[in-house]
Amino acid sequence: MKFLKTSILPFALLLGIAVLPACSKKVMKPSPPFIAPASNTPTTPPPAQEKPAPAPEKPAPAPAPAPPDYNFSNIQFEFNSGILKTDAYPILDKAAAEMKKDQSVKFVLNGNSSAEGTEEHNMALSIERANAVKTYLVNTGVNGANLEVKGYGESKPITSNATEEGRALNRRVEIKKQ
Repeated sequence: MKFLKTSILPFALLLGIAVLPACSKKVMKPSPPFIAPASNTPTTPPPAQEKPAPAPEKPAPAPAPAPPDYNFSNIQFEFNSGILKTDAYPILDKAAAEMKKDQSVKFVLNGNSSAEGTEEHNMALSIERANAVKTYLVNTGVNGANLEVKGYGESKPITSNATEEGRALNRRVEIKKQ
């Protein structure tokens, strides 16, 4: 312990002596000599040399909003049902977002059904399906006055009703721009 005191203490003192003067000395530029103004001349400060202000950068123009895309997928329904399938929600959410971009555009909701059942039942079912889509869109904030409901029953198939796959495609609501 005594060895540490005798060897470290002189080293610390030498280091302190060497560093201390470096901290206290600062180099200062000499100030220009003061010239007293003549008693009959007004004291005005010399004009300051101003640097021209940099021109403010113009912000880049915002990109133009994308035009609405009114090419919507058909909303499919189960057999003999007017209840929306869970697969329809993302399609309807996209449709609602596009419809909200321009509130002046009107749309027609064309309800359709497959050829199973009576014509009267299929007509009522197609109107029920179109109204289910309208209710969903109105609940997401689309103006209901811009939506017209039409039912076509089984009169406008997009494919043959001979197979179950074809009938499933015909159970739909189409969203069309007027």
